[in-house]
Amino acid sequence: MPTILLLLALLPALGLLLYRYISHKHHRQSLLETPLTDRERAIVLQQVPLIRKLPADFRDRLEGKINAFLDQVDFIGCNGLEITEEMRLSISAQACLLIANTNTWYTHLTTILVYPGAFKSRQARQSGFVVTEREIIRTGESWSRGPVVLSWAHTRQGALDDSDGHNVVFHEFAHQIDDLSGQTDGVPILDPAQSYAAWERAFLPAYENHVAMVQAGHRTVLDPYGAEGHEEFFAVAVEAFFERPKALKQGEPAIYEQLRQLFQLDPSGWATS
Repeated sequence: MPTILLLLALLPALGLLLYRYISHKHHRQSLLETPLTDRERAIVLQQVPLIRKLPADFRDRLEGKINAFLDQVDFIGCNGLEITEEMRLSISAQACLLIANTNTWYTHLTTILVYPGAFKSRQARQSGFVVTEREIIRTGESWSRGPVVLSWAHTRQGALDDSDGHNVVFHEFAHQIDDLSGQTDGVPILDPAQSYAAWERAFLPAYENHVAMVQAGHRTVLDPYGAEGHEEFFAVAVEAFFERPKALKQGEPAIYEQLRQLFQLDPSGWATS
């Protein structure tokens, strides 16, 4: 009898939770099906010209995801920066381009901090029992389960120059995608059609070769910063995949193929203008 009374007492709370869940689900689905306004679309295309190359059949999904992203994430300006509509749309569009054709979502992200330019950050390094801290200058940071921290000056420039292989938003949101697996280690949750064995066969030798090339002072297809660790190698590979796809496909075909499957996109075939 007490158990029945307890269940009866919990029913209103459970009903409220179910109502909120269904309402949230419907609201999010509505956002995913809502296109940008003409004004918003114009801003996105001006701020992120790479999206002009995106095949038309992907653009509706991208716009819906931008709307859902904007609804989920708070943008906070730092050091006196006032967040504008252009900033919100530019960052959201770049972040959502990575997931435009997949079911991947930045589930835990609720906050993006935006600085006017490069910002100071403290980095801790451990060697045995000794922990040392140093202050470094960054253009972006990605924390596990958020927040993402960005320099607007570098974010804007990275988007406007879409062929240099450097894009701070792609880089930091690659880390966010990587972290969805539970740790940021260069191995994200793969598409069901992919295998982790094939991913390792592509990435591990390429990473080791990249490190050797960087240490020897040779030019590399990927940004030398990728030699800092497997997670950074993945992030710079994502930058190249979207901004220098033909060079990546030619120089690191196995890496390109794995990223093509992961993102379900093939930017090497996109229009060049």
